[in-house]
Order: sequence, then structure tokens, then C-alpha cells
Amino acid sequence: AANVDGIYHCCRAAVPYLVQQHSGTIINVSSIWGLCGASCEVHYSASKAAVIGLTKALAKEVGLSGIQVNCVAPGVIATEMNAHLSGADMQALAEDTPLGRLGTPEDISRVLLFLASEDADFITGQVLGVNGGFVI
Repeated sequence: AANVDGIYHCCRAAVPYLVQQHSGTIINVSSIWGLCGASCEVHYSASKAAVIGLTKALAKEVGLSGIQVNCVAPGVIATEMNAHLSGADMQALAEDTPLGRLGTPEDISRVLLFLASEDADFITGQVLGVNGGFVI
């Protein structure tokens, strides 16, 4: 419900206002598991894949109204969501990442700020994987 319904309802509420002003930016957050799926995380992967599909379809629907819709798909980020993992598991994930480290919230926030900026004015319907190369 949070992963799909929440994003759907927020977009549905915002779009009429953005259409009225003929501009705007919507940035959804998915996950690398929405791109490739994860073993033992079928429900999570499916919900994050739905966010990607929603993003792409909405970008096509509202583009002529001057609205950009994009998605960020973070990889393994050092947050409380991963607190249940052991230090050894976190280290293994870092070692499996080509850049050799886990992501930080700041890594994600910089991409979100970029997508919200004028520097991204010609980007819509895209999914930016911010994962240090974990999924290529």
C-alpha cells in the first residue's frame, strides 16, 4: 500500500495542479529490486516495479502539459531499513558493489535535487539507478 498506493494517490492529487500551471516535476522512488527483482523479496520487488511502470506511463500522459515524471531506483543504502542485517552482511553487500561501498542518503538526495533542477529539464520517463554499479 505504501509503495504503490501512496505514490499513486500523491500523483493523482498533484497532477491537476501541475496541469493547470503547465509545468512541474514529479520524482518517484523505487528500488533496484523494481528493476531486476530480488530473491525472497517478491512482494517488495513487484511493488517497486509498479512504481517504475506508473512513472513511465504518467510521463507519457502528462508530458504535453509540461510535466516531467522520473524515478530514482536506489541500491543498497546505509539506512535504518537495513539495520536488521549483520555487519558481515553489510560488508558483503559493499564488496559486491563495484564502487566498493554502500550508498548514503546523501547520494540519493543529490540525484533527487538534480532531477528537480533546471539541469534536468529534458529528462522525463526515466529511471535513474543510484546503486554504485550493484545492478548494471
